[in-house]
Amino acid sequence: MSEAAAVAHAEALYDSGAFFRTLADRVACRTESQNADRAAELAAYLSGQIAPALAALGFTSQIHANPVPGAPPFLIAERLEDPALPTVLFYGHGDVVRGHEGQWADGRDPWTLTPADGAHGARWYGRGAADNKAQHSINIAALGAVLAARGGRLGFNAKWLVEMGEETGSPGLADFCTAQRAALAADVLIASDGPRLRADRPTVFLGSRGVTNFELLLKARDGGHHSGNWGGLLRNPGTVLANAIASMVDARGGIRVQGLRPPPIPAAVRAALADIQVGGGPGDPEVDTGWGEPGLTPAERVFGWNALEVLAYGCGNPAQPVNAIPPVARATLQLRFVVGTEAHRIGEHVQQHLQDHGFHGITVSQPELMHATRLDPDNAWVRLAMQTLQASTGVKPALLPNLGGSLPNDVFADILGLPTVWVPHSYPACSQHAPNEHVLPELMRQGLGMTAALLWQVGAQAGSLPRRGAAGPGSCRDS
Repeated sequence: MSEAAAVAHAEALYDSGAFFRTLADRVACRTESQNADRAAELAAYLSGQIAPALAALGFTSQIHANPVPGAPPFLIAERLEDPALPTVLFYGHGDVVRGHEGQWADGRDPWTLTPADGAHGARWYGRGAADNKAQHSINIAALGAVLAARGGRLGFNAKWLVEMGEETGSPGLADFCTAQRAALAADVLIASDGPRLRADRPTVFLGSRGVTNFELLLKARDGGHHSGNWGGLLRNPGTVLANAIASMVDARGGIRVQGLRPPPIPAAVRAALADIQVGGGPGDPEVDTGWGEPGLTPAERVFGWNALEVLAYGCGNPAQPVNAIPPVARATLQLRFVVGTEAHRIGEHVQQHLQDHGFHGITVSQPELMHATRLDPDNAWVRLAMQTLQASTGVKPALLPNLGGSLPNDVFADILGLPTVWVPHSYPACSQHAPNEHVLPELMRQGLGMTAALLWQVGAQAGSLPRRGAAGPGSCRDS
């Protein structure tokens, strides 16, 4: 029994083609949660793919109805070896975005996992391959590898939570986890979603930025009026709203609404981001060095700071403009925010800012929040992950206190009260959510091996790992 044996077993699943076949079966499941006609496929993925795979590893599973009527179900599975051992909760989602049939290069079918070699190397194409089917499949396979190497034991207790609605905003997840706190009780969440920082660097992230979208609407009157007869006499809502937005975010992307700015970046976060380089990978856009908050590195801007973005803006008819002053203008803005931002007051801060700057009559929609979370980088579970992944791969992992994007991590950190350690197996240019979604085969093999090593070490160090409720650094979230 050894870590090397567990890693070898996991890598053999890739080398033999067994992992490819498993992933191909899962990609073939048309689990589009954005398509109301796929309800049966969503449920079948849990009963036909996940439950049997976990049963083969000694888990007992139960599929639960969603507390939100019409929303897809959840699966909870558990494998308990000893109450004295720590418990790891794993998470994944089996739903995908729409397949975009007919839009994939070289006539590829999104529901067929297709290997191909090209200018950028080997790839496996298929909808959901990167997000999230390969990622939770790696974690299931790594559990099997540890069991095989340790003679049928993990050395820790394990639970799974799999949802089928993440791509539609995880409806019901918070309420479900609130009701199932006892069934989901654990000492840590270890999960995989999102991309690595770079394809060539393993990554650990400890939370996610929060996100909220809100609409600004200015209606000046009921109809348009001729710009020759009334131009210069009537307030143009397009002009007013453009200036209102300019008062909120400057021409360099700096946030000018004080209440939407975060507190200073903590020293531990700055230290963790000191060796993080953003961009530079295949397919990555070039970073605009003069954009965003002055005085911050690119890594600090995306992982340690807030970003206010204009997602859409409209007045009149841009496709067929007419000589009339438009009656209405609207814009959709998005705030990505880190821990410490006054998230519960975002709408209030925006409304007060507009009034203070003389912009009257602009309505601000009620923001819907996904909260920000961030685990202390000095947490013992984090140290275990960083040390193990570096020893397994020979590469120092990137440590991100939080992902730049957003995940429902607040459910795990706040409702379940867990430290959260995310180890992604995708990369930034994987085309998730778009035609030509793919994974890199070499990341699949490395992911299998390093995850087996990590889970082996969880069992090997079980006696010294912190248990839920123990004193020490923990998770934080926004106000």
